[in-house]
Amino acid sequence: MTKLRLAVVGAGPAGIYASDILLKAERKFDVSIDLFEQLPAPYGLVRYGVAPDHPRIKGIINALRDVLDRGDIRIFGNVRYGEDVTLDDLKNHYNAVIFATGAIRDHSLDVPGVELEGSYGAASFVNWYDGHPDVPREWPLNHKSVAVVGNGNVALDVARVLAKHADDLLPTEIPDNVYEGLQASQVTDVHVFGRRGPAQVKFTPLELRELGELNDVDMVLYEEDFDYDEASKQAIASNKQVMVIDRIMTKWRERETGQASRRLHLHFYAKPLEVLDDGQGNVAAFRYERTRPDGEGGVEGTGEIREVEIGQLYRAIGYFGSPLDGIPFDKKLGIVPNHEGRVMDRKTNEQVHGVYATGWIKRGPIGLIGHTKSDAMETVSHIINDQGNWWTPDSPEEQAIVDLLDERGVEYTDLDGWHNLDAHEVALGEPHERARIKVVPRDEMVKISRGK
Repeated sequence: MTKLRLAVVGAGPAGIYASDILLKAERKFDVSIDLFEQLPAPYGLVRYGVAPDHPRIKGIINALRDVLDRGDIRIFGNVRYGEDVTLDDLKNHYNAVIFATGAIRDHSLDVPGVELEGSYGAASFVNWYDGHPDVPREWPLNHKSVAVVGNGNVALDVARVLAKHADDLLPTEIPDNVYEGLQASQVTDVHVFGRRGPAQVKFTPLELRELGELNDVDMVLYEEDFDYDEASKQAIASNKQVMVIDRIMTKWRERETGQASRRLHLHFYAKPLEVLDDGQGNVAAFRYERTRPDGEGGVEGTGEIREVEIGQLYRAIGYFGSPLDGIPFDKKLGIVPNHEGRVMDRKTNEQVHGVYATGWIKRGPIGLIGHTKSDAMETVSHIINDQGNWWTPDSPEEQAIVDLLDERGVEYTDLDGWHNLDAHEVALGEPHERARIKVVPRDEMVKISRGK
């Protein structure tokens, strides 16, 4: 029987689900799958992109763990594609590869001043508070007033962590350096700005509701934003999710404010214009144009310009994919060009045989876990049907890639190594009655994983 040796680059939900779906699919050949992950630990954005106070979403890890713990998928962590293993290496050892590398950079905000000191992409801040090993250990939170631009779930995560008191995060798995940084925070006012109105936001009711449950934080809304046009009224009446969001905000507008030590302001109908300089290269204020509904579901400018004094700005307007060595890339969309998961050559518009994509690097950073599964099913179906176009590797033996990594001195981590690190982090948290305390330094993660 023919055997498919498959490499999957990226051990987040997209890569793990694709592997699981292929192993369970009807097919006329055996399958052997190796997952490659640049970080020493698996689970991708579920571990490093979800706020630590989201235990319900973190529960996804349990399902991913069940897949890996079956033992029919090998994982090689701490292996960088393009450095430790190349496309030529994959062609030499596998019949095909799925890229499931996600989208970890921030989408750019094209306004003057966005490059000033104190202007950050949300992804960088998320990486910091989630203990990503490749970002600085410290984060400056030395300004009272900060702005978050965006009306999606990431914007709410960033705003919530900025406004929340550090002690209220202690039951979570935040690393010690993050707790210390948040404890020293001088932030008292977090301003969240969105271009459109309250009925057009992109966040979910669950995310929004959690904001109103913050200890010692007032929710501040502005009545001028709730003079709904007919399109907004129709959205509230016809869409259950929008209706719930409106109800949540209505309750907040009825609350008394002024007693809390921190405030979280929601500003709608605000089009970013400029980040202002304090004269020394630092963020001083956020300038925006007040917008209004255009009657067609969008907004138009009113010509009214406003400013809010801030010391930091966080751009949370979407994630963006990163190019992969030797693989076509769409710089405008931040994805690998593909047709239903089959990677396409942009110049010839022909399929690149043996190369596939799934998840956010395939379709962009939209959708939830359900989309990731359907994405993977589509890609996997093409791999199964493309048997005639698979690569023909010279060294398909399972031991061959292990020998290659050893020969190059790559300190890779495997499933047993992840179990070692997982148990270590849980043990760190037990004396403090916490679920775990993340290990942050990469070299320490590798040492623990490899039993050194």
